[in-house]
Amino acid sequence: MAGNGAVDSFSFQEGDIEGLKLIDPLYVADSRGYFSKTYEAGLFARYGIPLEVAEELESRSAQYTLRGLHFQHRNSQDKLIRVLSGEIYDVAVDIRPDSASFGRWQGFRLSAENRRMLYIPKGFAHGFLALREDTAVHYLCGGQYDSASEDGILWNDPELAIPWPLEYGQRPLLSQRDQGFQTLDQFRRALHP
Repeated sequence: MAGNGAVDSFSFQEGDIEGLKLIDPLYVADSRGYFSKTYEAGLFARYGIPLEVAEELESRSAQYTLRGLHFQHRNSQDKLIRVLSGEIYDVAVDIRPDSASFGRWQGFRLSAENRRMLYIPKGFAHGFLALREDTAVHYLCGGQYDSASEDGILWNDPELAIPWPLEYGQRPLLSQRDQGFQTLDQFRRALHP
């Protein structure tokens, strides 16, 4: 039952890099409000998303907070990302050693209004920039967090040249850890010493 132009089924769109998927969830709205389903294991598996949820996480960020680009060396996690409030520019970088698209990245705008979700498979570095104040992001993660193997790629690596949508002269808010990450070239050389 759909009303007021509501979307009443899931939609899956392939990203430019193999494995990335942009998802419009089931959403039904009427005069009472809305109902949404954001995950269904069997349906996701049929669309090539083998997410076995191990953790559910949430973050809240001030405008221009940049989190990333994070990954784990061991126990790589796949992720299903959605925005509960606000808007983000979400970036996934392919760091799978044998991938034909190694070092390529793709960015997506996710917001509470567009309700879009992004599936990021294992083997990607992930990060996002909060574009509005008080932005809340929800993650379903496959695999356990492994602090001993946590690492990252530098957000402003010149080789990646990600055009983060910052206002002119604006610097992102970064954690100390995120400021000290390696470049993609350093990561590549560590893979093949």
